[in-house]
Formats: sequence, structure tokens, C-alpha cells
Amino acid sequence: MSAQQAKKAAPVASVPAERPAGQVGERRLAARLEPFDSYWQAPVDVEKGYGKFAAYYRANYLRHLPADKAARILVVSCGPGYLVKLLRDEGYADVLGIDSDPLKIAHAERHGLPCATAEAFAFLERNRDPFDVIVPEQELNHLTLDEQIEFLRLCRRNLKPGGIMIVYGLNGANPLVGSENLAHNIDHFNTFTDYSLKQIIRLGGLEVVEVMPLKLYVFWKNPLNYVGLVATTLLELFFRACFILYGKEVKILTKKLAAVCRNPA
Repeated sequence: MSAQQAKKAAPVASVPAERPAGQVGERRLAARLEPFDSYWQAPVDVEKGYGKFAAYYRANYLRHLPADKAARILVVSCGPGYLVKLLRDEGYADVLGIDSDPLKIAHAERHGLPCATAEAFAFLERNRDPFDVIVPEQELNHLTLDEQIEFLRLCRRNLKPGGIMIVYGLNGANPLVGSENLAHNIDHFNTFTDYSLKQIIRLGGLEVVEVMPLKLYVFWKNPLNYVGLVATTLLELFFRACFILYGKEVKILTKKLAAVCRNPA
């Protein structure tokens, strides 16, 4: 464990209310191994990740972003800059990525990407220049419930009126991977359904625009992509039918789900 990670090892106290603006202190998030403010899902070959994650974000996120290429965008937990690179390649000129791990930021800098070493909460507490869009690359599940609410409130404070945010998390509704999603990592504190993801967003003071499944099979040049797509689609239809038999209206059964939300201020 690095010194940066060890710094966050102690549990966080319950913080049900929003912090006063400008109050910045030493943060100790509950996560012990995988901090929320650093993106961990990069492949072993970091360089190959730029192409793979570009396809993933293009399929899942790109259509939700503003048409205005001058929109000011913040990518939290940007890791090596996978989403930042895609946004720059798509013509967005005012993008900033932040991540607490300087080694990951070093990868981004080698690609000439506008990324900086910073912890998410501290950056959001200090920032006074609001954004049009905020996108965390790390799952919300790496935060406790109280930390999730505080983080979303901070993001709302850092969004322009009408600004949007895209968040995502682990889907607890999928009968095959829902429980494993929670159990395989000690720093996963909960899972969501489409309903509970809406709840946490509203507690954070944001307005839900859309909750959506995250597509996993987006690599169209690989023939196995189509096999996986058909198989998971059939499984999810079966799961949905089972939920209906039990009187539950569960519509999103993908491995992960995301939400687009807006600052209503």
C-alpha cells in the first residue's frame, strides 16, 4: 500500500450534512485498499486501455454529453486519462482530469492529457470555477452512504445551473453477479438497483435525468462480442420475467448501471 493510500486507512465519521463551503481538512475515507479518488480498473497493459476504454465510453457516455465542444468538463478519478483522452479526441477543448495517484497521472501526462494529481473531495471543496459536466470514473460504491451523499452535494456545488453529472455503480439486481459485485472487494460498501441509485442522487440534491444500463459488449470487431451480447440479453430477459413473477418491477439487470443527473439550481 502506498503512503497516499495508507493516508485514507482510518474509517470516516458519519457526515449526514453538507460541509460548509471552503472548509477543507484532512480526508480519511472508509476505503482501505482502493480509494474512490483513484481509478483502479485499468488493464495490466495500461497503454492498451486507451483503445478499449474509448470504445466503452463512446458506447455508454458520449451521447449524454453536451453538443457544445466548449463545455467545461471535470473527470474525477481519471486514472491514466482514458475518458479524458476520448473527450479530447472528440473535440472537447476544456477538459480536466484529477486523480490522487501520481503514477497514473504520469501516464496521462505522457499522452499530453490535461490531468493533475488531486484528491476528489479536497479539490471539490476548494474549487470555485464551476463545470458544465462532472464524470467520476470510479464507482460510487467505493464510498459509504454518507460519503456518497457528501460527494454528490459537493459535485452539485461545483456544477453550473443545469450542469450534468454521469455516475455509475454496481448493480445488485443481477442474480448472477449482484452479490459477487459486493463480496469480491472489501471496499465495495453497497450495490444499487435503478431505484436505489435514484434515491442516492436525490439525497445529493441532484435531479435524475435517466438511469441506464452500461453496455459491456461494445467491441464490434470481435465476433465473440455478438455471442456475449446475445447470451447476456437472453439472461437479462429471463431474470426480468422472474422478477415480474415475484411482483418486482426491475428493468435494469446489467452488471453495472449508470445515471445522468442535473443540477436543478
